[in-house]
Amino acid sequence: MKVNKGAPAVLRVAVIAVAAAVATLVAGLVLGGSVAEKVIPGLGDAGTVTRWGLPVSRLLMDLCAAVTVGTLLAAAVLLPISGGRAATLSDDAVGYLRAGSWVAAAWAAAAAATLIFTVADVLGEPVSQVVTGSELSAYVGQLPQGTALMLVVLLAVVVALLARTTATPGAAFGLLVLAMAALLPPPLTGHAASAANHSVAVTGVALHVAAVVPWVGGLGLLVVHALTRRDKLEVMADRFSRMALWCYVIVGTSGLVNVIARLPDPAELLSTDYGRLALGKIAFFVVLGWFGWWHRERTLPAVAARKPLAFTRLAGVEAAVMAATMGLAVALARTAPPAPAEEESRVKALTGYDMPPEITPGRLASLWTFDLFFAVLVVALGGLYVAGVVRLRRRGDAWSMGRTVSWFMGLLTIVAVTETGVARYAQVLFSVHMVQHMVLSMLTPIFLVMGAPVTLALRAFKPARIRGDRGPREWLTVALHSKGAAFVAHPGVATVIFVASTFALYFTSLFEGAMRNHLGHMAMGIHFLLSGTLFFWVLIGVDPAPKKLPYPGRILLLFVTMPFHAFFGLALMNLGQPLAQAWYTAVNPPWGTSVIKDQHTGGAIAWGFGEIPTFIVLVVLAFQWYFDDQRQARRLDRKADRAAAGDGGQEGDELAAYNARLAKLAEKDDQSRKG
Repeated sequence: MKVNKGAPAVLRVAVIAVAAAVATLVAGLVLGGSVAEKVIPGLGDAGTVTRWGLPVSRLLMDLCAAVTVGTLLAAAVLLPISGGRAATLSDDAVGYLRAGSWVAAAWAAAAAATLIFTVADVLGEPVSQVVTGSELSAYVGQLPQGTALMLVVLLAVVVALLARTTATPGAAFGLLVLAMAALLPPPLTGHAASAANHSVAVTGVALHVAAVVPWVGGLGLLVVHALTRRDKLEVMADRFSRMALWCYVIVGTSGLVNVIARLPDPAELLSTDYGRLALGKIAFFVVLGWFGWWHRERTLPAVAARKPLAFTRLAGVEAAVMAATMGLAVALARTAPPAPAEEESRVKALTGYDMPPEITPGRLASLWTFDLFFAVLVVALGGLYVAGVVRLRRRGDAWSMGRTVSWFMGLLTIVAVTETGVARYAQVLFSVHMVQHMVLSMLTPIFLVMGAPVTLALRAFKPARIRGDRGPREWLTVALHSKGAAFVAHPGVATVIFVASTFALYFTSLFEGAMRNHLGHMAMGIHFLLSGTLFFWVLIGVDPAPKKLPYPGRILLLFVTMPFHAFFGLALMNLGQPLAQAWYTAVNPPWGTSVIKDQHTGGAIAWGFGEIPTFIVLVVLAFQWYFDDQRQARRLDRKADRAAAGDGGQEGDELAAYNARLAKLAEKDDQSRKG
């Protein structure tokens, strides 16, 4: 078999890659001083086993995660799918899924080992004592790192179990998404969570990991595929090359952001252990960029010419460099960044920023705050939309200028409440937070759904090059026709999500927990956007949807839903105790009013703001209803004209049959009256 012939070569490349990763890890740990014994009065020492075992288990966890994602990526995306609507995975894809099941199990085991070592490291106790005592179960839920690693173990186990039986493209893609989600908890609870600028650091780490892992895992699976002499290597290499270019850009940008967030002074790159390790990682990144350029210029044409060895020789070395980079990254994560030169204030420790000056309209507009997540979101959505419009125009198709303006108006509103002083004041004043909430959930979505992004994507994406395969256009079509989309886009479900989630967030402990954690704060913004977009898609969306309400039903739904936001505002205005009291007491500005008065102001904003989207939606619905009636009238007129001319085809036959049926019914009615 081909697999057996290539197995020794695969094993050889794997051993070299792991050896490179371990060697770089050891060098980084020694040079960074992470494994040196530190005697701190009052704190115990976890011991040599933990000092070495924690980074080694973390490296194994990262490598297993990359290989798992690589197998799922190969099965769901890189390998062609056959069968059209009844799409099926190829034998190679199914084989990668089964292999991914075993690697995911190893990923879960490595994460469990990392969890044990992490608890031992935090408590300063030997591993043997942690394992045999009650500390492990007691501290897993209390330590953020412990909770994050526990999530990784659970998600990796789910991937391992489901990959054993999965054999459909949709399920394979779902497992890929699940595996990507399992990557994020550990890095988001590391150094990023305690960096000076929480939003920039946390988002930078998330983007970095989300781009690195599929890049590394995808390359590893390409090497395996080439060494085992399997088919479709040229297709996989071409698809991976396009994905790898974007991964390289994201990794470079996010890595630079992470370094700046932790080392604001460039001199610290040379004067600190953390900076020197970061420089080493940058050097590896530059080398990997050269490999990528060489692949695009030399090896991809060779693969297309059926010369796989030209790819494997270089890609094997590249995989070893990537593994070494991952080893250095683990060593960097174990090295503490330099402490801030000045002591942080309480407000800066909680929010990532110093207390802003007294609020004024000018400062709300001019006190810019860089939120990396929403900045990347706006740039990505705007860039993709422009690319779609340009592609349509180049092939001679028209696209409405009004839709384009509406889309960018929506993006502008996102910028207005996430990148300006509104974002900074929203963390210390509930009233400004409510402005941010109302805009993201009730104003921005109106402009976005009127931009018709799904329609633009369906028209701009090209069909898959291989018959029966699934490209972006086919995956989007499958998603629109899926049962999940039909359920979520049901008017009743969309309305419940839009209304009930607001009450569930603010009148439970969820709100204070979200305010205390940047991830929670970011999740709130995402939820506001998605829930609002889903609701207004049902009401005024021009994109294809699983279920379309008639216009009278849409107007009724609007008038039934909007009063709930007024009730929510009134409830806030009548509360006698502040929401998230501990948070707002800790960050209460000295120039502001009392927490409860500011909350009542926020309630008044929620109560009055609903009038704005209601008016806009009513105007949009009136125009949509009018133009829809006009289109229906013109269509019926054309149909009647064709039938009268005797050239109606099937439509004319249908109209004639309908008229004959009416005449027959009338004749029967006359006969019954005469009888």
